Amino acid sequence: MSIPVDGWSAVVGTLFHMLGAIVSISAAAWVYRRGEKARPERAAIIGALCLTALWCISVASFGPLSFLAVVTEAARTLAWLVVVLRLFANDGRDASMAPVRPVVVVLALVVCLQPLLGFVERNIAATGEISLLTAQSARLLHLLVAVGALMLLHNLYAGAATASRQMLRWSAAGLAAMWAFDLNYYTIAWLGKSLPVELAAFHGLIAAIVALPVAISTRASSSGMAFRPSRAVAFRTLSLVVIGIYLLGMIVIARWLSLFVGDMSRLTQVGFVVAATTVALLWLPSHRMRAWLRVTAAKHFFQHRYDYRAEWLRFNATIGSGGNSALTLQERAVQAVADITDSPSGLLLTPTDDGSLELAARWQWPSLEVPGQALPEDLGDLLERESFILDLDETRQGRDHHGEMALVPAWLHADRRAWALVPLSHFDRLVGVVVLARPPHPRSLDWEDFDLLRVVGQQLASYLAEYSGQQALMDASRFDEFNRRIAFVMHDIKNLSSQLSLLLRNAEKHADKPEFREDMLVTLRNSADKLNHLLARLGRYGTDSAPQRDKLELGGIARAIAARYDGQHRVVVVAPEPCEASGDREALEQAIAHLVQNAIDASEAGQTVYLEVSNDGVLGRIDIADSGHGMSPNFLRSGLFKPFVSSKPDGFGIGAFEARELVRAMGGRLEVESREGLGTRFSLCLPLSATATFLAPENTDIQKVA
Repeated sequence: MSIPVDGWSAVVGTLFHMLGAIVSISAAAWVYRRGEKARPERAAIIGALCLTALWCISVASFGPLSFLAVVTEAARTLAWLVVVLRLFANDGRDASMAPVRPVVVVLALVVCLQPLLGFVERNIAATGEISLLTAQSARLLHLLVAVGALMLLHNLYAGAATASRQMLRWSAAGLAAMWAFDLNYYTIAWLGKSLPVELAAFHGLIAAIVALPVAISTRASSSGMAFRPSRAVAFRTLSLVVIGIYLLGMIVIARWLSLFVGDMSRLTQVGFVVAATTVALLWLPSHRMRAWLRVTAAKHFFQHRYDYRAEWLRFNATIGSGGNSALTLQERAVQAVADITDSPSGLLLTPTDDGSLELAARWQWPSLEVPGQALPEDLGDLLERESFILDLDETRQGRDHHGEMALVPAWLHADRRAWALVPLSHFDRLVGVVVLARPPHPRSLDWEDFDLLRVVGQQLASYLAEYSGQQALMDASRFDEFNRRIAFVMHDIKNLSSQLSLLLRNAEKHADKPEFREDMLVTLRNSADKLNHLLARLGRYGTDSAPQRDKLELGGIARAIAARYDGQHRVVVVAPEPCEASGDREALEQAIAHLVQNAIDASEAGQTVYLEVSNDGVLGRIDIADSGHGMSPNFLRSGLFKPFVSSKPDGFGIGAFEARELVRAMGGRLEVESREGLGTRFSLCLPLSATATFLAPENTDIQKVA
């Protein structure tokens, strides 16, 4: 036998009201034993909880429409109004309660009218119309009481001091839940002209829920208690609310569309469902929507935007994923900073030898054009000295805090995607700068962003500095191994040179034929000279001897180098200008030979390598240009001048590095421009002999990526 809906509602209502009575009595006993006895509202709360328990018992025993239930409900409401008055006194606002007391008196009179209307409805009303009018009047009075009580609670909490709010929030929250339920319950009853049996069943459950926070509020420790959902819970709750609103909107519109008649109604409903579902599938899963939800949840559910534990765990997971990730450490460093602010991409800029900053790594930002000198030296010094997060939106609006506005380069100003610069400082030394792109849901940076990004920047700087130190140790180890190998090579070459010299002396004594002897002598003498020359060059590696400073005619040296390749590859000297520089001829020829050989290796058999000599009055310049396959910007930044890194399958990666060091030792510099598919130009610059004494002995190389 099935139980009707009304039967189920009665059973559930009885159980819930019994639960409400048990919880209310238990809460009253707990307040009596453990509540602070000095609290002025303690006695009122105990009385209100006892009357609430009595009302729950009356409803469970005789039903919500019984006269005893109506009387006990009125007594319960009056008791809770007294609790509100005592809460005003607890807050120390007795003197300012003059405007509040008349409202409380009116509400009390309205509450007292409810049993009277109940008596009239049951015993005096002669007709059904009079009975319905009496019941509707009682429900309207219940509405007025709920609205007035909620207004009192609002004034109580909104006008309280900050310290008092900590004590009031639990009791105010419980009473607000009770009267908010009453407001909805009696509104539906008044509009529907009958009590909603389903909601009436939950009245006892609400009484149990209200009793708990009210009892908790009587303890001093309640001021430190707070409901703090995790960010994951808040985000998912907000997502469910958005989805619920969307579904409710669909239901309302679908019901409205059902008013149409005929086939047009069916067509309209199907079209709406298809369109709404398509929009939901495209919009709800979007990154922009999720970013908006996260920002909204952080603003309205939490005191702080960031869950620092979760952010730190994600940061460490990103940095520590080297073995399983295709990203380099520099790229993972950019990603770790970008993930914190929901930035979709970023750049890492690192200092060069001259103090400026250049591009070292990109993360999901391939389209941004970055010049060779990404940030000037002055801006790098400012970020190192002040260690502040540079908000590019503020500089675009003309706000200047440390003089940075005049130093930000034009390419960052022009691209609106560039959002912030985060310095990476290690022991007051700038290790790098991360450029963050604007997040999908735009917002302004605040103090919490600055604090967290500053700490993360310092941690990343330590990782990058440690990585650089490890790379330097690895290079030093490889150099040491290379030097040991060279020592063995030198020993073997020395033995070979001795043997050839002995052969030469024996040939001079024992050769019979003059022609053979002459040819043999020339061949052996040249071989010995070459081997001795190679031995002398190898012996100079790793020494600290000062370079020679001779006057060199750069045009003649360029022609001599070009002549070496006659019959092997076309090397042409273009319009050499008279140019007398200062340097070591042997070292200069060695450096040019390295670069010419690299140009030949990068060129096809029929392509010409050009040597051009020029001067600007201060520096002499030799350009070595080819039309080969060129080099990528990434290889120019991280591989060209790095020892043991070569683009050739069988290369040692020493040639360009050695050429740069030789030119540096002579007080010059080596520049390079290259573009894939077009070719490469190396520019070797040396001080002219007339100006060499006025120039600093040490210069740095500049890599220019065209």
